[in-house]
Amino acid sequence: MTDFDCDVLIAGGGPTGVTLAVLLARRGVKVIVAEKEADIYPLPRAAHIDHECMRILQEAGVADEVMATSRRVARYDFLNAKGDVLLRIGGADSIGPGGWPVANMIHQPSVEAALRRSLATLTNAELHSRWELKTFANGKEDVTAHIATPMGERTVRARYLIGADGARSPVRDASGIAFDDLNFEEPWLVVDVFVDDYSRLPTENLQICDPERPTTCVLMGEGRHRWEFMIKPGETAEQVSDDAFIEKLLEPWNVKGAVQVERKAVYTFRARVAEKWRKGRILLAGDAAHQTPPFAGQGMCAGLRDAANLAWKLAAVIQEETSDRLLDSYQPERQPHVRATIDMAIMMGRMVCTTSKWSAVLRDMKLKLARMLGKLPESPPSYPPISQGAILIGTAAAGSYFPQFVAEDGSLLDDLIGTGPCLISRADLEDCRMQPFRVQLAGWFEKSNAEAVYVRPDHYVFGTGGPVKLRESWSAAHKRGF
Repeated sequence: MTDFDCDVLIAGGGPTGVTLAVLLARRGVKVIVAEKEADIYPLPRAAHIDHECMRILQEAGVADEVMATSRRVARYDFLNAKGDVLLRIGGADSIGPGGWPVANMIHQPSVEAALRRSLATLTNAELHSRWELKTFANGKEDVTAHIATPMGERTVRARYLIGADGARSPVRDASGIAFDDLNFEEPWLVVDVFVDDYSRLPTENLQICDPERPTTCVLMGEGRHRWEFMIKPGETAEQVSDDAFIEKLLEPWNVKGAVQVERKAVYTFRARVAEKWRKGRILLAGDAAHQTPPFAGQGMCAGLRDAANLAWKLAAVIQEETSDRLLDSYQPERQPHVRATIDMAIMMGRMVCTTSKWSAVLRDMKLKLARMLGKLPESPPSYPPISQGAILIGTAAAGSYFPQFVAEDGSLLDDLIGTGPCLISRADLEDCRMQPFRVQLAGWFEKSNAEAVYVRPDHYVFGTGGPVKLRESWSAAHKRGF
């Protein structure tokens, strides 16, 4: 049977689902996105995208648009109740390995709108609002999904179903996939504001580690700012969401008349990872597969990385270039990175969420001493490379992130080499087109002690070595599904 309605059905039209749809459609894969809501989710969620995810948005065709309304921040400070610095992470406004600024403060609905506009330009992709996935059958050769639409029930037959349908994922639940709970659960009030007077607001991101009321204060996209307040035991969501209560919480910041509340919402910050990310022709991505507290700013980023990892693999399988065993590499590659970011967020969260005054005093003493001795990170953390999966294990730099170099004129390496798998050798540096990047690439080869590198479509290194051997190794591994 070949009468598929689409190659990939994606449940969930948030940033993970739509990014995946764009990346797939650009590779010639037919995609349908089913989103149960009528419009983009309006409540406050992600406020940050890192350099690597900006590179993913570059491939999706929206990076310049997102960058135009994002804001940069130089540092991320953790302060105690007295205002003393416990931890300072700097360099957030520098250019990261992805070729974009390390930290970019965004307004998520605006990012989602840009992604949907990009998707709308692709003839082999459809996004349907008010389409709610009800049931599905995970078959040997297909997935048959029953969807409630404004025009009645619709049956969609696809090769694969992606559950990008959020933390409460019906796809995950219906697939019988359990969560591994990492034992972090804290309720917080999130308040987003329009800014009328920037001169009265902080210019850096702040975590106020005050046991009386742990508080977050961060930049957002152009024209906005965010506060997050930990909810104390005994306080209710209705109580803390009251306008008068919020006005009192903002009093110490002296911003009356400088901001206007746009949105307010109560969230429970959690840390959980799905035990399985693939079950037959069902795969999970984004919050459906993992949830992280927001303190490291990696929630939305993790979903975009899922999309980048899945897109090239699904395309290769659907276009019969490789075995579907390639999809088994998805979780082993992504999960260690996700757990590392969650561990970092939990560490930061426990530092912030201390509500005992005596514990806070002890924490402050330990952190001040560690900072004095230079034992605390002073720049954004790096996360583990891919250690197993679709890589040439045993070769230098295999599984590491291959940087996108930026030329003096501002041109970007990906605009030259494209987004497919790419073999670059030292000999290629003599090509005049490589001139703007020659010095940087030569430095990478020298540091990696490599003659050539094979870069995967998601910008991770497959392996290094001689160019002929590398090409043969990629071809053989790709054919068998790695």
